[in-house]
Amino acid sequence: MIIAVVNQKGGVAKTTTAINLSAALGKMGKKVLVVDLDPQGNASSGYGIKKQELIKTTYEMIMGEARPAETVIKTGFKNVEIIPATQELAQAGVRLLQFENKNMQLRKALIQISGNYDIIIIDCLPSLDVLALNGLCACDRIIIPMQCEPYSLEGVAELFATVKRVKKAANRNLQVMGIVFTMLDKRLTVNREVMLSIKKKFPPQSIFNTEIPRNVRIAEAPSHGEPIVYYDNSSKGALAYTDLAKEVLVKCGQEVGMTNG
Repeated sequence: MIIAVVNQKGGVAKTTTAINLSAALGKMGKKVLVVDLDPQGNASSGYGIKKQELIKTTYEMIMGEARPAETVIKTGFKNVEIIPATQELAQAGVRLLQFENKNMQLRKALIQISGNYDIIIIDCLPSLDVLALNGLCACDRIIIPMQCEPYSLEGVAELFATVKRVKKAANRNLQVMGIVFTMLDKRLTVNREVMLSIKKKFPPQSIFNTEIPRNVRIAEAPSHGEPIVYYDNSSKGALAYTDLAKEVLVKCGQEVGMTNG
């Protein structure tokens, strides 16, 4: 199963969700690959990867300059490997425009190694450009992290429209696994109102039951290069991402194992 974590709006905990979901799945015994498809490389940093030491990254893989297996590196966390990204990946957004099948490069690469993993998680950049479209064309399902703030509904509606177009044109297997509410503070009226609007507009099966709370420990974890389920496994944030991982496995039809370590 290949899952892309997507939202064209920044600051919605997209990368945070990719990091912590993948780490939680790894702790449950699933072999996971994270593909950092954001030139900011925050998923790589969040896993403690020293980007200045990298030789082969997502850029080389997506441009066909390195075999996918050559770009994979181990993280220091159970069952999780990563194809890291650096700022160089931004160049791919320009160079890919010259390719005949510009939106299919990531898909062609991941087919070569997908059999090695239970789940691949793609952390897409906050846009709907050619790199993000590569993510949508390469995956089976998408998860949409969403902060309950004004204008969020408009952005999610636009993303659903893009998914519909990609499904029709290039990836007939593409489906929305669900919207997950992030950085949620139900004490705030605006959070409650936006969440209610989303639940009215979209069917229940397209919204995760798990909600990710606003949690200071989640915010602290990246600066330590650790996912929250390792940085503070008893925090509200860690418990929420563990619940999200269980829910993802159910939606994938995979066995939910016990968390350990």
